Amino acid sequence: MSAAVEAPDMPGTPSDGVEKRQVTQVGWKAAGGLIVIAALFALLLVAAPRDGATKFALSRGSDALQIPLLEIPAMPLAWSCLVLMALIAAISVARTLANRTTSIWAIAAFGALFLVGFLAWAGAGSSGTLSIVSLLSGSLLGAVPLIYGSLSGVIGERSGVINIAIEGQMLAAAFTAAIAGSVTGSPFAGLFAAVLAGMLVALVLALFTVTHRVNQIIVGVVLNVLVLGLTSFFYTQVLVPNAATLNTAPRFGSWTIPLLSDIPVIGPVLFDQAPLIYLMYLVVAGVSFALYRTRWGLRLRAVGEHPKAADTVGVNVERTRYLALLIGGACAGLGGAFYTTVAIDKFGLNMTAGAGFIALAAMIFGKWDPVRAALAGLLFGFASNLQNVLSVVGSPVPSQFMLMVPYVVTLFAVAGLVGRSRPPAANGQPYVKG
Repeated sequence: MSAAVEAPDMPGTPSDGVEKRQVTQVGWKAAGGLIVIAALFALLLVAAPRDGATKFALSRGSDALQIPLLEIPAMPLAWSCLVLMALIAAISVARTLANRTTSIWAIAAFGALFLVGFLAWAGAGSSGTLSIVSLLSGSLLGAVPLIYGSLSGVIGERSGVINIAIEGQMLAAAFTAAIAGSVTGSPFAGLFAAVLAGMLVALVLALFTVTHRVNQIIVGVVLNVLVLGLTSFFYTQVLVPNAATLNTAPRFGSWTIPLLSDIPVIGPVLFDQAPLIYLMYLVVAGVSFALYRTRWGLRLRAVGEHPKAADTVGVNVERTRYLALLIGGACAGLGGAFYTTVAIDKFGLNMTAGAGFIALAAMIFGKWDPVRAALAGLLFGFASNLQNVLSVVGSPVPSQFMLMVPYVVTLFAVAGLVGRSRPPAANGQPYVKG
């Protein structure tokens, strides 16, 4: 975290025409966080050492190119990772003392080393194998609704409207996709219906927050509760008695891209997926391009930073915010469709399980940037999937602890471990023309 402070004028010198110096004050959040994590990992290795080797599988049995199984002594690998983590933490401390920020790449390298060391410790002496492909593939699938939800938040909040209703939009979309897909027998129909459902909830949000200027957080919370109540009621009263016709939706199968899917490790992860995942790649790139490279994106960001100035030069603030929320609702609808057109073939009570709120954390972690928010979504998806992989190899880590991991990562993100996150200046402020 850093803040610019203007140096005071020197006594006896005129202030006019004198350039003021900028003094940067760097906080200790990043360095302190790295030290704490390294210390906790060292405590784990000292208090609970494990014998044996850990087996890492870098390919699947069906892959065209087979990579030999890696069997590495667990504790030496874990201690080596810890030494490198301590080195990065020391560099972070030195940079902080020198009034310099810690590089995001240093934090990413620290996280990767911690992950390798922890996996080595957790899989030590196990008869099972840690499949890196399964770990990454499951992480990507778990991140899909989070990425779509975070994009919804980015678009809405860049226009100055806090979108707490992402959870409700995704839940309504999952419910609608299940019914539409079951009735028509087409997952594409379910996907289209999910987008419309997400946009409908977004339209209600826009009506109250933009037109009637009701508190945006309150409206978002109310919409989440309302959608949860409605979907729960119709699930028990309509879907359960008619499950065979209204809650048995067809799912998208995997579309394998030739050649690309044969790339070792990342090929099966990125290019042997359902079409909704491929669409996600395009949506992330499209939102990023539209936000920073188009006139619409410039107007959207202007409305979120200074709506009065944007209005002065002819930008319709209300229309821009309506459009942003509708597009964001469509993105959230795609995230909700994932649950009932890709993950499973039926709707369940509260099946989003707070994913919309984690998507908000990913948006903050990504500093309101589409690509960064998507990467944050991948991080949270990885944290959610880690428990599944560790349970396969018989890890000694309690399952209850692993269930906490995504939320602990969320807390670190919101606390600003990777630096200061500044929202758009007019975020949450209703605009009154004139």
